[in-house]
Amino acid sequence: MGAEVTFVADAMLGRLAKWLRLMGYDTLYPAAADDRELVRIARAEGRILFTRDQELAHRKGLRTLLIKSDRLEEQLGQLLEELEMDSENLPPRCPLCNTALEAISRSEAEARVPAYVYSTHEEFTRCPSCDKIYWRGTHWQRMRELMGRVANPPS
Repeated sequence: MGAEVTFVADAMLGRLAKWLRLMGYDTLYPAAADDRELVRIARAEGRILFTRDQELAHRKGLRTLLIKSDRLEEQLGQLLEELEMDSENLPPRCPLCNTALEAISRSEAEARVPAYVYSTHEEFTRCPSCDKIYWRGTHWQRMRELMGRVANPPS
């Protein structure tokens, strides 16, 4: 599945939406939107709607995926299996606002990150919309480990 596939998640799936953004998938998360608004967004923008609501998942005229579990690891496993997702080559998106992150120079990040982070990291990205700075710290390693477990479950 390529980066052109986009998603919208209902209010019950905020954590999943954040992870999908970090994986590089354009994922809207209008937490305050009601079902009618979610359906409108999904139809108007051709997005796949993720929901834990059975009634919403069975609406006609749009692509939906009923997320079966309330556990993140199982949710990601379901997506990887059912949608054949691969995020290895997608640039990450801002987990807060969904904008694609852009690389910035180390010198640009120096005054905006903790001294320890600056001294231990070479690569930084910035969200052009909300101006937040990101780096691949321990959270990134934990995310990769989780994705490895999800993609290669024990037999």
